[in-house]
Amino acid sequence: MIPAEVTTRIMPGVVAMQAGAWYKPDKNGVDTGGCANVLTSQRITPLAKGNAHQTMLVEVQKA
Repeated sequence: MIPAEVTTRIMPGVVAMQAGAWYKPDKNGVDTGGCANVLTSQRITPLAKGNAHQTMLVEVQKA
């Protein structure tokens, strides 16, 4: 769970997130540190053998 900023630089329906935040779970196990790795699956990409960054589904709601 992290705050989001709506700008004209990101098109509607798309979320951009910087990498590099630390995993910081709360008492319910929800990450409040903004670690993108908690959103990726364990599936690796066939060519590079890395995690599949471009296939994450997120929920955005107004605070």
